[in-house]
Amino acid sequence: MAMTTAPAPAGRALEPTDIRGRVAELHSIREQALAGPGGRATAAQHAKGKLTARERIELLLDPGSFQEVEQLRRHRATGFGMEVKKPYTDGVVTGWGTVEGRTVFVYAHDFRIFGGALGEAHATKIHKIMDMALATGAPLVSLNDGAGARIQEGVSALAGYGGIFQRNTRASGVIPQISVMLGPCAGGAAYSPALSDFVFMVRDTSQMFITGPDVVRAVTGEEISQNGLGGADVHAETSGVAHFAYDDEETCLAEVRYLLTLLPQNNREAPPAQPTADPAGRRGEVLLDLVPADGNRPYDMRRVIEEIVDDGEFLEVHERWARNIICALARLDGRVVAVVANQPQVLAGVLDIAASEKAARFVQMCDAFNIPILTLLDVPGFLPGVDQEHGGIIRHGAKLLYAYCNATVPRISLILRKAYGGAYIVMDSQSIGADLTLAWPTNEIAVMGAEGAANVIFRRQIAAAEDPEAMRHKMVKEYKSELMHPYYAAERGLVDDVIDPAQTREVLVKSLAMLRSKHADLPSRKHGNPPQ
Repeated sequence: MAMTTAPAPAGRALEPTDIRGRVAELHSIREQALAGPGGRATAAQHAKGKLTARERIELLLDPGSFQEVEQLRRHRATGFGMEVKKPYTDGVVTGWGTVEGRTVFVYAHDFRIFGGALGEAHATKIHKIMDMALATGAPLVSLNDGAGARIQEGVSALAGYGGIFQRNTRASGVIPQISVMLGPCAGGAAYSPALSDFVFMVRDTSQMFITGPDVVRAVTGEEISQNGLGGADVHAETSGVAHFAYDDEETCLAEVRYLLTLLPQNNREAPPAQPTADPAGRRGEVLLDLVPADGNRPYDMRRVIEEIVDDGEFLEVHERWARNIICALARLDGRVVAVVANQPQVLAGVLDIAASEKAARFVQMCDAFNIPILTLLDVPGFLPGVDQEHGGIIRHGAKLLYAYCNATVPRISLILRKAYGGAYIVMDSQSIGADLTLAWPTNEIAVMGAEGAANVIFRRQIAAAEDPEAMRHKMVKEYKSELMHPYYAAERGLVDDVIDPAQTREVLVKSLAMLRSKHADLPSRKHGNPPQ
C-alpha cells in the first residue's frame, strides 16, 4: 500500500524564506493530506464497493460546511518501518460541519492508510473531536472502517480505545451519538458503536464481531464467513446490535442525515419542529376499518401509525429485530414524537425478552433527548415458555418497566384493543406514570383473556355442568359483560377517556401541546440501578 512520506527536513536550498513561500508550502502539504495515499489505494477502496473517508463526509454533511481538525497530524511511532511511513491525518479525518444547517461533529476512518487501524495519534484526534462535541453540545457521528488497534504501536493503541469508550459513556444521554459501520470493526473496537445511541450498517461491506471467523474456527470448530458471523443482516435481525441496515453507503448516509433532523442537538434542547401541511384535526376514518374488533384477528400496526402521524412518515428503529414491537420516530403537527407499539402481525404482539430490551432502550433514549412518547397497546401478555423464563424474561421485562417509570418526558398511552396482565401495566399504564391514558371503544383491559379467566373462576361450575362447553361459553360471556366491557377501566378512572378512533390524531395533537410545558423531577441520586 502506497504511503505519503514526510517532506524533506528544513534547511534545504529551496526552503521558502518569505510568507508567500510559506503559504505555497502550506498549500502543497495540504494537497498531500487531501490526496491521501494516492490513486491506487483509492481505486482499491472503490473496488470493494466502499467510498473514501472524505467522500463519505461529503455525503453526510451540507455541501462546503466541513471544517477539518488536525489535518496535518502524524504519528511518532518508530520501529517496524513506521518511521518512514508517516502520512498526514494518520488514518482518520476529524472535524465538524452542518446537517440541515445544524452543527454535527464527525470522524471517519481512512482505510487506505494503515487499514484505518487506530494508533496513538489517531486516537488522540478522535478524543479531541469527541471532547469538542460534548463541550459544544452537538451530535457526534463516527464513520467506522478500520482494522482495529495498530499492532505496530502495541499497548498505546489499546489505551486509545479506552479513551474513546470513556468519552462515549460520558456523552451518553447528553449528545446524540451515531455509529456508521462502513467496513470491518473487530475486537474491542466494536464496543464504541455498542455504547452509542444508534448503529447503521451497510450490507456486504461492514462487519462487527469480537472474535473473527478464524478464532471461532480454532476454538469451536465452527465454519462461518465474516458476514455470516457479524454482517449487517445478522446484527439487524438476530443480535439487535444494528438499528439500521442498508444496501449501499449513499442510502445509509442519507438516512443518517434524516435521523439527525429528528433529534435535538443535546439533552438541553427539544427536537427541531418543522411546518407541516397535514392538518392537526384531520380525521382518520380509515382507522375504523384497520383494527378488527375480534381480538384474535391480526393487523399491521404500521398502518395505524401511518394514519396518525404527519404525512404517514415515520422512521422505524430496529425494524427487523424483535418485530413483535415497533419503535419509531415521527412527527405530529410538525413536532417529533416517539411511538412504541405492539405489532399484532408478529407473535400476536406479545412482549418477550427481545421486545422488552428493544423498547426499553428506545424509551431511555427518547427520555434522554426530550422526545415525547406515544404508546399504542394491543398486547395479550408476556410470551410464555421455558426458554423465556430461563432466559430471564422477569429481569428483561423489568427493563422496560424501569425505563417507563423513570421517564419524565410527556407520555401518552392509547389502548386500541387488548391490554392483558402484567404487559398492560408495563406498557406505560396510568399506574406507572403515563400522563394521559386513552382508549378506543374496542379496548379490553383485564388480568387475562375472558376464556382463560372463565376457566379459572368458573372451573367447578363448568366441570359440573351437563354441557361443559355451553356452560363455558355462558361464563365467558358473563365475564366479558361484567369485567371486560370497554368502559370498565374508564368508570374506575384508569383510563382518562374513550375516544372515537377517527379523532385519534386530533386528540393526540392537542394532548401533546398541553403537555409541552410538563416538568417532572426525579429523586436526588447519583444514578439508578436498572435491571440487567
